[in-house]
Amino acid sequence: QVQLVESGGGLVQAGGSLRLSCAASGRPISVYAMGWFRQVPGKEREFVSAISRSDGGTDYADSVKGRFTISRDNAKNTVYLQMNSLKPEDTALYYCAAGSRWGTSRSVADFGSWGQGTQVTVSS
Repeated sequence: QVQLVESGGGLVQAGGSLRLSCAASGRPISVYAMGWFRQVPGKEREFVSAISRSDGGTDYADSVKGRFTISRDNAKNTVYLQMNSLKPEDTALYYCAAGSRWGTSRSVADFGSWGQGTQVTVSS
């Protein structure tokens, strides 16, 4: 099973940018579809973005479309989430996830491996 470790979170002012990284070990990420989810206390984990393992196809939640970009570097076994024009409502614990589907998915249930999360806080 793949192990995932997120990094790159922090405190940023509204309008700023952050780049999250998800470093994988144990298995190559090339055999996984990868995703980013986020969660705030008291709410369910929600889909942010995903990238397929087959053709690099991507998907984004409407709330982040045009501001966030997901990418993968199979040689470095790392997935990234570039977050621009951040808003206070983007504040959450961000999780990286790996799933065995060929294509993208927005469902938590389709991802079997998860990282521990990295906190993103956007101040107004």
